[in-house]
Amino acid sequence: MSSEILNGIVRAISELCDSEKLRDLINQAISQGVPVKKIIEDGIRKGLEDVGKKFEEGEYFLAELLFAAELVQGCFEVLKPHLKSMEIGKRGVIVLGTVKGDIHDIGKNVFKMLAESEGFEVYDLGVNVSPEEFIKKIKETSAKILGLSALLTTTMEEMKTVIDELVKAGLRNKIKVLLGGNPVTKEFAKEIGADDAAMNAIEGVEICKRWVSQYE
Repeated sequence: MSSEILNGIVRAISELCDSEKLRDLINQAISQGVPVKKIIEDGIRKGLEDVGKKFEEGEYFLAELLFAAELVQGCFEVLKPHLKSMEIGKRGVIVLGTVKGDIHDIGKNVFKMLAESEGFEVYDLGVNVSPEEFIKKIKETSAKILGLSALLTTTMEEMKTVIDELVKAGLRNKIKVLLGGNPVTKEFAKEIGADDAAMNAIEGVEICKRWVSQYE
């Protein structure tokens, strides 16, 4: 039964259904005891992957991507109280944002929600974030992890610009840099001097948990 509801969530997001229907499906999954992380990973994330594929194939455009983001935000509102109940002691501080020139934030938002549920304090700077903004927030918060997101291949190079600016500011050896986004690979992360890249939000949080355990 849970797989049926999760598949329904996938279809609802993929087909850009109305938000009320999607909220109902999320609530049904919760009431049936489906773990929140499973709802996110096997429902929301897969639905978003479908939307991303349709965008890449030209079936969906920016308007559809933005609508999908609104749908997912509605999912977050339903899930938020349940994530709060899962919180454990604070693990560490993450500064997060989509790099300059890119306005996509769906995957970033999923990562943020998961990270907060695992006890991280997340400072989300939003989209189209300049290197200067990242550096300013890192200094303000003494964050040990920086999450950089990009969906467009044309903005991936901006990730390297941020890392170069961290070096100039004398911060690179004080912070771990995690990359995320559909076009990002672990090989690319190594090439530009990042510490790692996450293939999905759940892997990203696991990487961050592993990093902070090294400081304990």
